[in-house]
Amino acid sequence: MALAESALFSKEHDMPAKSKAQQMAAGAALSAKRGERKAGELQGASKSMYKSMSEKELQDMAATKRKGKPGHKH
Repeated sequence: MALAESALFSKEHDMPAKSKAQQMAAGAALSAKRGERKAGELQGASKSMYKSMSEKELQDMAATKRKGKPGHKH
């Protein structure tokens, strides 16, 4: 994940994803939490999310509807 995507990571974990990039990062972190992917493969925002968010928080963020979301939030 790019540096810009890690800036999207919010300290308020109960919020839905603000962009497609943030949703995808949450999905990658969630798959690592569930053991479907190696945590060492994560980078950037997904790595931060993996370390600091619960599986439930990641699920909520990854499940955000994409319609109307920008690719990246600037």
